[in-house]
Parts: sequence; structure tokens; C-alpha cells
Amino acid sequence: MLLPACTRKTIFIFAIHQQKIRCQLYGICHLQHMSELRIYNSLHRQKEVFTPLHPGHVGMYVCGPTVSGESHLGHARPYITFDVVFRYLQYLGYKVRYVRNITDAGHFEEEGRAAEDKISKFAILEKLEPMELVQKYTNLYHWAMLQFGNLEPSIEPTATGHIIEQIEMIKTIIEKGYAYEVDGSVYFDVKKYAANYDYGILSGRVLEDMLETTRELEGQDDKHNKADFALWKKAPPEHLMRWPSPWGEGFPGWHIECSAMSAKYLGAQFDIHGGGMDLQFPHHECEIAQSEIAHGNMMARYWMHNNMITINGRKMGKAYGNTIKLTEMFTGESPQLEKPYSPMTIRFFVLQTHYRGTLDFSNEALQAAEKGLQRLWAAYETLQKLTYAPANGQTINEELDKQVRQWCLECPDFMNDDFNTAKVLANLFELTPVINSLKGGQIKMHEISEDTFRLLQQTWKTYLVDILGIQQEAITGEDNKLDGVLKMLIEMRKEAKSRKDYATSDKIRNELLSVGIQLKDEKDGTVSYSLQ
Repeated sequence: MLLPACTRKTIFIFAIHQQKIRCQLYGICHLQHMSELRIYNSLHRQKEVFTPLHPGHVGMYVCGPTVSGESHLGHARPYITFDVVFRYLQYLGYKVRYVRNITDAGHFEEEGRAAEDKISKFAILEKLEPMELVQKYTNLYHWAMLQFGNLEPSIEPTATGHIIEQIEMIKTIIEKGYAYEVDGSVYFDVKKYAANYDYGILSGRVLEDMLETTRELEGQDDKHNKADFALWKKAPPEHLMRWPSPWGEGFPGWHIECSAMSAKYLGAQFDIHGGGMDLQFPHHECEIAQSEIAHGNMMARYWMHNNMITINGRKMGKAYGNTIKLTEMFTGESPQLEKPYSPMTIRFFVLQTHYRGTLDFSNEALQAAEKGLQRLWAAYETLQKLTYAPANGQTINEELDKQVRQWCLECPDFMNDDFNTAKVLANLFELTPVINSLKGGQIKMHEISEDTFRLLQQTWKTYLVDILGIQQEAITGEDNKLDGVLKMLIEMRKEAKSRKDYATSDKIRNELLSVGIQLKDEKDGTVSYSLQ
């Protein structure tokens, strides 16, 4: 139902309330530049104005990791992407309940000889109890999220902690006639569902095509149709993870956990469901189908999917043997890496591309991201130390002032345009030489207005730190060596100047400038440097 225009306007004003307060606090108001938040909804394949179910509140569910092994670089993208979404929605003033699950049972693919729980499989291989394996990789996953600076979700439910909810949901689906039990296993009747509902509404797949292309597999003869998916699987005698149910001892299917847990914590219908593009089918399509039957509505109103990280054009994944574990990224201990990369470099690398665009891995791209991050962070630190000092009788450079304001004021518009972090970062790069010139004196402080200067400082703090989540990292390894070399060169230049050997002094300064390092002689006699 379309809300009245006055109601929609009220909701939007509430959503930007925090920004309005900020405008008033630093003496400017640029609300006329702000646009409504628009999200690309995978369900309708278009951008749509975001209007939450409940004004001022957002419910968001994001598919979390299967903790059968260590997370890799491909996994980093959705968790960084939706961390920024979480941050930005909070910045707009929404009270967000962010639910991200842990799959610690039941994640199996039905494209093999028989359904096999990944947790149980890898527990046997590593000679660990299943929950011991789960705890090991959950801890490692949480550690990696901390390194990336990701905020913790509001709720982090586990599949094993919600077996009862999953069983109850399966019972409801059976009672409504859309699931059937065969020898202790329960399957969702896709063909019957497709006769009455739009199966394929999210992925765009057609059931008839799926039935023609799905392989006949051993151990799947109990299914009525090849496209049917498991809600519950009977556990064979050797299976480690098993729970009692009305159909005998077994374990839940992969898809049912997200439907059950999202409904428990966000309600039968909520605002945003997120995950990687590879989850559109079968996982999210199956979630929609079983939730539609159990609850009678579309579970999420906005579906967001990030694109993949690829290596040489191929999706990064364990099935392709081209994954790079996150610990390997941080240590450089992978044959595909030329050097280690910091968590913030990886975060920056991810955010330099719009979340729906393909992101191709290469050492060159990561090293470029590393340099770009250093340049932006140096500019941010410089800007925070600057103070506005107006000069009496001096006029403002109207063209420069207008351009700086425009670059700043475009940032909320870019974020409101489907969370376009790439364009936000592009504008920060445009502002970087302005900041460095303000510090170096090439641009005089009076050339921009005090309001513009405050807007500039606020924009960098808000977007680089608060929304994009970039943090300062300790200088280690090669960075520490570079710092030591620069200190030595600065000392050599100081000694040359004391001997009035200005040729050597200028040569050191100019050579450093040619490789992007600018020296600055401070009033107190010290020398600082910044990356250009």
C-alpha cells in the first residue's frame, strides 16, 4: 500500500534528523542538496526509494558464514559491504536491528551423491568434535571481523541454537500441504509451490528449465521432483550432528535456518535481506518460497546482493581452488600474494568499487589501494590538525570555495544512491590536494569560508571514518622501515643546511617530492612529511 505523501515526507525528515542537527551545529544547512535513500532491490531489479516498515526503525538480515573452515577474501566483501550499510542507516538516524547468522549445522549442497553436512564432514577430517570445529572457526571469523573494523551485529543467532524454531516452521509448511516426509527426511514441494506462486521471482529462473537441467543423482530417489529441496534430512548412523524431530533423528536443511531465525528476530516481514550474489539461487529463492507458505507474505521488502571478488575473471571459491584465506592475506603466506596486506587495505580495496560491481583481485590493485589509503589517511590527519585562521581584508576565492563545498555535499547524495562508496572515495581524492595545499600554504586559509572549512573537516570525519569505517593502523613492517629511512634523510638534509650546503638540502627535498613525499619545515624547527 502506498503511504500518503505527507506520511512519506515525515518518514524522510525523521531519517535525516541527525544530519539536520549536524548542519545546525556547524552553522550551515545543506538539506536542499540531500536526496532520499535509494536501494537497488534485486527482487524488482531496479533502484527504489527506501521506506522502512516502521518509521525510524530498520530490520536487516544478512547471511553469515558457514563455520566449517576459515573465511577467505571472497567472504570479506559481503561483511564489509553490509557493515557500511549498517553504519550509514544508523548515521541517517534509524534504529537498526542487524541480524547476521552463523551456520553451524545443515549447510549442504544437493548436487552430490547425497546431502552431506559440511560441519560434520570437516569435523571428521580435522578429528574434532563438530562444536569444537564450529568454535574454532567462529572465533577466527570474529577475529577477522574485528581486524576489518566491522561493527558487531545486533544479534548473531546460530542454526544449532534454533533447531526448535526450524522444526516448528517445517511442521507448518507440511500442514499447509507444501512439504512431504519420506523415510525420515522432509522436502519442500517446489512444483506445487510454483503452480500457485512465482518460484524464481528473485533469481529469474524458470522451473521448467531447472527440471530439465537438474541432474539425476544417486541418493535422491525419495524426492518427488528433482527441484525439491530438503527442509530436514534423516541422519545416517555415522552422522555426528543429529537432533530428535517428529520425523526421526536428523538435521536441518540449509535454507530453513535463515527463514526461521529472521522471522524470530525481525518478524514475518522485515526491511532488508542481504548477502552475496551467489546466494540468490538456490538459498534466497528457497527462503522466499518456504517463508511465503509459513507466514503468508514476502519475507523481505528489499533484497541486496553484493557481487563477487574474482581472480582472473573467475569467482573466488573453495570449489575453484583459488581462495586466499584472510590470515594469509594479513601475513602474505600465499603463493598468489607478493606481500602481506593489512585489514584496512583490504577494506579500502573492497569499498573502492561499488558493491554491485565485479571486483577483480590482483597484487597490483591491492598495492594501489594501499597507496591510496595512505594518501587519504595522511590528508585526514592533516585536516584534523588544521585550524581556520581568517585574514582581515582578504577575499574568498568563490570558485574554489564553491568547488570544495560541492565535493563535500555530493557525498551524502552518493551514499543515498545505493551506497556508492566508490564515488565518495573519488571525491575525497579530489579534496586531498586541497588539504595538502592548505597545509603547505599554496592555498591560503582565507580562500575558503569558515563554514566551508568546517564542512570539509566534518565530511572527512563522517564519511572516511564513521561511515566507511576506515581506521588508523599501526606502522609495522615496510611502513616502519620507510619511516626510518625518511627520518635519516631528514636528518641528512638538516645537517646539509647547517653547513649551508643548500644544493644537497634541495636535492633531498626535490627527490622525495618526485616520488610523492613532501617535506615541510615547521615553525618550531622540526620537519614533517606527507604523502602527495
